[in-house]
Amino acid sequence: MGRKKKTLHDYAAEFSELAVKRHLLERGAAGEAAVVETLYCTSCQLPMRVRRDRILEHLSSGRHYRNRRLLRQHGLRAPLLLSAGPDVGPSLPLQLDAPSLLSQPSFILAASAGTSASYAMVPSPPSYPKPLVPHHPVPASVAAPRDDPTPSTSASRPSPLAAFHMRIAPAPSKQPGQRGAVPEASDGPVPTQRHSSGVGLALFGVGLSNKALFQSLMEENGCCLLYVVEDQLEEVERAFDAEFLAGTRVLRPQDADVALNDQRVSGAIVCSPPEEASEIVIDALRAGKGVFCERLPSFDRQTAEACFDEADRCGRPLVCGFYKRFDPALQFLCKKVRDSQALGRIHRIATMSSIYPAASLSFLKASGGIFYNAAVHDIDIISLLLGERAPDTIFSLGHAFCADMAYLKDADTVAVSMKFPSGAIVTLDISQHCTKSCDQRLEVHGSQGTLRVDNQNPLGITEHGTSVSIYSHTQADRYRDAHRELFRHFLRTLKGKEPPAITKEQFLWTIQVAAAAEQSWRNGSAVDLRNEAIDCSVIKTEIM
Repeated sequence: MGRKKKTLHDYAAEFSELAVKRHLLERGAAGEAAVVETLYCTSCQLPMRVRRDRILEHLSSGRHYRNRRLLRQHGLRAPLLLSAGPDVGPSLPLQLDAPSLLSQPSFILAASAGTSASYAMVPSPPSYPKPLVPHHPVPASVAAPRDDPTPSTSASRPSPLAAFHMRIAPAPSKQPGQRGAVPEASDGPVPTQRHSSGVGLALFGVGLSNKALFQSLMEENGCCLLYVVEDQLEEVERAFDAEFLAGTRVLRPQDADVALNDQRVSGAIVCSPPEEASEIVIDALRAGKGVFCERLPSFDRQTAEACFDEADRCGRPLVCGFYKRFDPALQFLCKKVRDSQALGRIHRIATMSSIYPAASLSFLKASGGIFYNAAVHDIDIISLLLGERAPDTIFSLGHAFCADMAYLKDADTVAVSMKFPSGAIVTLDISQHCTKSCDQRLEVHGSQGTLRVDNQNPLGITEHGTSVSIYSHTQADRYRDAHRELFRHFLRTLKGKEPPAITKEQFLWTIQVAAAAEQSWRNGSAVDLRNEAIDCSVIKTEIM
């Protein structure tokens, strides 16, 4: 037995913005009315094809978005189209719908110099099959009806993102001719200027990402954010301003294939927790997208290695978010220490990383705790400075001064000591407690001198002889340039201009050292990486 075919009333019951409209065609000799029922969009007053993909396509289109916005802004009400049940016969007395102000093609609100608003009508275009490669932008003469302004972001009008509170776009349109942030050239919202060209990107997850990354996304002219895949809309609103999102489609995680199947998307930015990131990374690579994994791709070593192997197999870049190696000051230090041998033989390296403001407990739990959220970046810099992949011996001490951190069985302050094969001794001091400004310092002591990267102090004033600035400097502010350079590096890898700076071997060794540091802290004993094997299947100790 086959599945029961859905009726018009079934679709109207499933989608709140659809209704069944009944038309009286003729009256027979006996006085009976002949009635035809049509599925209509109540906001646009357009008939709908009775196909689920077409319905989803329309509800996520710019046409539908603009008409809903116009109804809210100008106090118009769509005519009430009551969906009668299938048991209601056509012979019953029927009241036809009154003529509607919106019973015509889609409206586009055009801002004028005065106080009044003018309306322009744009006919509905046909749909075309999606090509395998993106088209070039349509000529200006053809795209003239699309030159309407972007939705207003003034306080008197609702934000462009407000339309997503009713229904997040669940499916894509099929027209790829526009290089902007919507798949369909006529039905999508008009993209802002920054979305008009560049590398198409899709962002997966918002809650765990760094604000500096979002700033780079909004400031960089060589890319356009086509999709944001996030279930929590309030996170999207906090991360980006409404004007930037005017041409970006927001999808639920279950509809992520919409973004991955869009041929205009060249790269995926994955900001999901490591426990979820690996699946997104592999799906994106298999869809032919380059991937920037802002956090760790996985806590599982074999899974993380599989992500890199999949990138090699697909021929697409996989860039991991070890942002500190892209900091201009640390890059200069690496050139002096590694390339110029300015300090001779390295004896000691000391880092101080006090994070401000402190990460939330939920953030630390999702990102893996202090060893995988903070220490892993210092370990990467140390390996880069010394040119050695891992220490021989590692010992860690730590404590949870915050009772909530103790409940999570994690530490908020740790000290990690390492000795490398070259004899260099390294100490890492990492803390979640920093009350005024982040404290980010690094010292390298060699046989021929010392180099030090101090805190950035915009005011040039210190308190009580310390290097702590009275200016509140957050972690995102301190490494804003690093995140920007890392993001630009990802864009260059998408264009084939350079390979990913972090190799599979560097990444795997870095997280293995972080795992050894955590193991040492939990066991209270040193870990000899020459003789003791770290559990290579799961590199992250479970946080209950």
